[in-house]
Amino acid sequence: MHQPTVPGWLLMVSCLATGAYCLLRMRRCRGAAREAAGGEALMGFGMAAMAVPAAVLTLPSWHWAVYAAVFGAAGARALWMLRGGGHQHHLHHLVSCLAMVYMAAAMSGPAPAGHTAHLSGAPAGPPLLTAVLLLYFAGYALHAGTRLVPVAGVSGTGVPRAPAGGWGGRPEVAVACRLSMSLAMLAMLLAL
Repeated sequence: MHQPTVPGWLLMVSCLATGAYCLLRMRRCRGAAREAAGGEALMGFGMAAMAVPAAVLTLPSWHWAVYAAVFGAAGARALWMLRGGGHQHHLHHLVSCLAMVYMAAAMSGPAPAGHTAHLSGAPAGPPLLTAVLLLYFAGYALHAGTRLVPVAGVSGTGVPRAPAGGWGGRPEVAVACRLSMSLAMLAMLLAL
């Protein structure tokens, strides 16, 4: 990503922590919740790897194709899960995977996407797809944030507060992970 070193490290650590929590959650969940946690762990670790500052680690140019392939396959799986009236989370996972493929494609090019448009005399600002993704993830972050606002006796997720047997089973922490990844995706899209 085209970002300064310190914010890149902070973004990487945040995404690593989110991915690690999702792996912990995956061990405690069953069925669709387990699949969702696994997808979120993949997304967290992939975003962490993408956020490593380029000044610190220079990878071969073909690694962006690997990102595109991995997240393209994850997106195809999410699309497959949507075919039978799948869960809303599969749609979000599909959009997230497509955003990762888009960022990998943008990073494999010679210059940031907005930079070439500025030099050619085209209108300044992010490309349309970047703007649409920014709006989507901003909206998703706001939605997830409102789910974390506590209501008397009920967690922000609508689930009554009760001991859930450790951090792996807390629904509000799962929502906080989705919020964290949406904010990280916003930061990464802005850095394109």
